Formats: sequence, structure tokens, C-alpha cells
Amino acid sequence: MLTLFLLSSDLGRKKAWSPAEKFLVEITAPFQKIISRTVEFTEGIWLQYFYLVDLQQENAVLKEEIRKLRLEKTQYLDLLATNRRLQRLLKFKETINHPVLAVQVIGRDPSGWFKSVIIDKGSNSGLKVNMPVVNANGVVGRLVSVSPNYAKVLLIIDQNSAVDGIIQRSRERGIVKGASSELCRFDYVIKTGDVVPGDKVMTSGLGGVFPKGIPVGEVVTVRSRPGELFKDIVVRPYVDFSKLEELLLILREGSLLGNQG
Repeated sequence: MLTLFLLSSDLGRKKAWSPAEKFLVEITAPFQKIISRTVEFTEGIWLQYFYLVDLQQENAVLKEEIRKLRLEKTQYLDLLATNRRLQRLLKFKETINHPVLAVQVIGRDPSGWFKSVIIDKGSNSGLKVNMPVVNANGVVGRLVSVSPNYAKVLLIIDQNSAVDGIIQRSRERGIVKGASSELCRFDYVIKTGDVVPGDKVMTSGLGGVFPKGIPVGEVVTVRSRPGELFKDIVVRPYVDFSKLEELLLILREGSLLGNQG
């Protein structure tokens, strides 16, 4: 580059290169060309590197913003779903002519022997064994164990559970017992009893646990087996027991106040 600079500086004094200058240009120009392109190439890579670094940093910032927005959206949807459940629970509460206590499900029975859940209230809040538990869809179960701050709810789908029920349409009575994780039986309805698929089963108010008129489930199948005295009736509970969160515990009259004294 120095050689070309010196030759270029002579243009003001000479109109043309001498034979020696022409020879010198022919020898040095290819090397100058290589150097110039190398510098341009290196400069391009260097600028591209900084561009990519900035792009990566900007991409990382955008990804973090997207992650935060997704988290906020998930939290919002969860709060919205919780609000809807609580509104339905509050509306259902107005149909019960008994004092109630809102409780939260905090876990499943760790033993695995029973279909039950653990709630976040106990005897310190006035809870007693056999108190009925419901949600906005209907009957959930009853308390079978109570400690000072927690309690266990035996679900109606457990085979050890029994709820005195009645067919809303025909007033046929029977006992709702657990059969599986999703279904119950409606036992002790005689063969001549008027029960058909689609009938609604409600609590009868008998048995001393559940108040009368709380929804239990819907009859899905009715069979009469030869030689059997009673119908074989299967009921699908209105409650989805895989999604229990907020529940209402129906208090016996004065039980809450009586345990706070």
C-alpha cells in the first residue's frame, strides 16, 4: 500500500508512469489487492460477530419476556378458574339451609386403602366425625377422621361409603355405595321399583348424615337379574373426584360455636 501511495503522490508532477514504475506496480498490486480484501473480510467478520452477539442477547431477553408472559397467563387462568369454582360454590351454599364451612383439599389419603382426601380444617374449627362434605356439584363424602387442624373425608365412591338416597322423579329409595373411582351402586331397590337411566339421585335426609335434597348423581344403567330380589343400578356421581379442590363442610347446628368456647 505504501508503494501505491508513493506512486499516486507523483500524479501531480507526472502525467504517466515510467517503465520502472509500471514494473513496480505490476509486482506489488496483486499483494495490495490480497491485503485489501483480507482487511475487508476480517472487518466484515468482526462486525458480524458483534451483530450476532447483540442478536443473541436480544433473543435471550425476548425469551425471558415470553416465559414471564406465559407464567402470568397460566396464573391468571388458574385464578380465573378458581374464581369461577368459588362463585359456583357460593351459589350452591345459598341452597343449603345449614351453616357451612369452606375447606381446601390438601392431599389424598397416603395409605391408599381408602378413596379419601385430606382437608385443611380439623377439630379446632369445630369439625366432627360424620359431618357431610359437598361441593357445587353435589355430595362428596363425610368426615371419618379428625385431628386438631386436619380431617379425612371418605368419598362416596369408596366401597365403605353409604348414603341414603332417593330417586327424584319416582321417590324410590335406596343406598348409594361406592363401586369404582367413577361410579356408585344404588342398592336395595326392589325389582318392581320405578327407576330408569337418566333419573336423578338425591339425598333422602335419612341416615342422620346428609340433609335432604342434595344432588348425588345420575342413573346410567338399570338391570334386573334372574333370581335377584333387587335391581342392579349404577349411578354416576355429579362430582368429579379427580378434581377436588374447594369444598363445603355442612356443620351440625351449633357444632362450630360449641367447640370454640
